[in-house]
Amino acid sequence: MSTITLDTGALIALERRRARIWKVLHRARTVGVVPIVPADVVAERWRGRSDIREYILGSVVVEPLTETLARLAGECVGDVEGATTVDAIVMASAAQRGDAVYTSDLPDLERLRTFFPGVRVFAV
Repeated sequence: MSTITLDTGALIALERRRARIWKVLHRARTVGVVPIVPADVVAERWRGRSDIREYILGSVVVEPLTETLARLAGECVGDVEGATTVDAIVMASAAQRGDAVYTSDLPDLERLRTFFPGVRVFAV
C-alpha cells in the first residue's frame, strides 16, 4: 500500500479549501495512495465538529500513536534543537513507511530531515 502523510498545516489547508492540497488528495486517491494523518495531528487541529472536518477525516486514515512511534519521535526531539513533539511524530510516522509529508511548515520539517533523511517534504 502506498501512502502519504499529512501534517496539521495540510489539514488546515484542506479545511480552508486550498486548491493545491485538494489536488494532491484527489491525485493520491486516483492512483491508490492512502493519506495518513497521525492522531496527534488531529488533536492539534480539532476544534469541534464541522461538515468539512468530518469529510476530511473520512478521507484519510488516522494513525494511532504507538509506543514505537512515540520513542522515535522523542529521540528526534532530543536530537534536533527546537523540534516539536507533533512535528517529530509526523516525521517518524512518515519515516516508518517511506512517505512524503505535505505541510505548510516546510522550514521546520526540513530541519527534522537531519534525523529523518529519507522523508521527502512538500509544501501545501
